[in-house]
Formats: sequence, structure tokens, C-alpha cells
Amino acid sequence: MDAPNISMPELTPLKPIFVTDRLARVEELLLDLLKGLDPADWERPTIVPGWTVKNIAAHLLDTHLRKLSIVRDGYAAEIPGASPATDLVGFVNQLNLEGVEFYSRLSPQVLISLMESASRQSIDFHRSLDPFATAVFSVSWAGESESQNWFDTARELTERWHHQQQIRMAVDKPGIMTPELYFPVLDTFMRALPFHYRIVATDEGTLIEFTIMGDCGGSWHLFRDNSEWKLISESIGESRTKVEIPEESAWRIFTKGIDRTDAAGQITVIGEKELGYHILEMVSIVG
Repeated sequence: MDAPNISMPELTPLKPIFVTDRLARVEELLLDLLKGLDPADWERPTIVPGWTVKNIAAHLLDTHLRKLSIVRDGYAAEIPGASPATDLVGFVNQLNLEGVEFYSRLSPQVLISLMESASRQSIDFHRSLDPFATAVFSVSWAGESESQNWFDTARELTERWHHQQQIRMAVDKPGIMTPELYFPVLDTFMRALPFHYRIVATDEGTLIEFTIMGDCGGSWHLFRDNSEWKLISESIGESRTKVEIPEESAWRIFTKGIDRTDAAGQITVIGEKELGYHILEMVSIVG
């Protein structure tokens, strides 16, 4: 008698996300925030080691201008070669350092004026893109060697959102942790899960459920299929491990904004601890 034909369940991947309008809103809020800062606020330290509020604002201006130059205008004075990811990180970190040093020399008034122009041009550019065309830069922290524009725009949202949140923390201003703005940031971050878990081998059919707890959160499911991890849109069975992360901590975990020991004390892992706590090493930024 022939053995029954047992097939794996159909896996539905996450759909693309389109966030240009929310990126525009984050930029509006950034400009409002910067215009309302007192002189002393610009020198306040942030959770980024060695960076003040003004340093982060300078970084946000620098990255806008560099991306417009390279991606929109096709001009790059320096570009990384075909090198390992570690070299790319070093290259990006060096560019960031140089940009912060240069633009931090500007007065807050000049910096804001330039930011207004750069933000407007950046949003116009992202709106002009075919979301399904190939982006100039891939989302390397998600393990992609080629990305579509919608993902690059979503990555841009995470960058602008988390740096603005760092400023807001430093100057004790209300954050931008709203479902409209924060959930798509989390949804973008979590797309790094398959790449991050690639070094974790386990049984076929293993399902891990990650839940960000809070009004802005949601659940994401990572499934082991054909020796690969795949991020799927919904649960397809019983989870082997469940991970619960407070929304206040999630963005800081994925952007190196919190000590791993402190983060471990804030999350809950139900099931196999090793599978669950591996999330604490995931970084959804370059650098």
C-alpha cells in the first residue's frame, strides 16, 4: 500500500507595503519638532552614543541630500565596491560620521531651512518612483541583493521615524508611536526575520510567532520550510515558540538603541528559549 502523500501547507508571503504618504507625515512632524526646539535642546545627548540632538538632525539632513544626489541625480562621489557586508557597514558609518561633522557646524536655523527643502524634494522623488521597479540600493539588512522601490521607501520610513523618535526622547517631547506611523515601521523591521534566522537550523515545519504588544503592534510568523525560514502572513498551525515584545522596546531592539541584557528582561519567550531570544540580535539598520 502506497504511503499517503503529505504536503506542506500553502505559505502566503507578506504583501508589499506602500508608505510614501506616511513618510511625508513623518517629515512634517520632524520639521515641526525642530522648529519648536529651544537652543539648549539642540545640545542634549541622545541614546545614540556620542550624538546630540543636533548631530541626529545633521545626520537626517546629510542622508537626504546624499540619497537625492545618488539615486535621483545619478551622482556619487564615492560608492562602495562589491565588498562584504562588513565593509559596506564601515563605508556607510564613515560617510555618516563625515556628514554629521559637516552639517553640525550649521546653525539650527540654516539646518532647518535646508531640511525643509531636502524633505520636500525627497518626498516628491519617492512619489515619482514605480514601487515595483528595482531600487538603486538593496535592503541589505533584510539579506536582499536586489530590492524593489516600495521596500526601499519603507526602509526610508524606518530611518526617518526612529531617528526622530531618538530626538523626541532626548527633549522629552511626545513620541510618534501611533498605529498609522509606527506599525508600518515595525512591519518593515520584521521583514529582516528570515535573513536574521538563517543561521538557526531546526526541524522542518517549525513555526515561531512574534508579537509586538501594544496598540501599534501586531503578529508576524516565521516558518521553517525546505531548510529555509519564510515570513508568512498568518499562522498555519501551532507555534513552537512565541515571542512577545513591548512596543516601547521593539524599535530600540532593532536599531541598537537598548542593551541586549536590558532587552532580554523586557520580552517574554514561551517555548524554546534559544529560538525566541535570537530575536534580540536582529538589527534592521545599516551601521
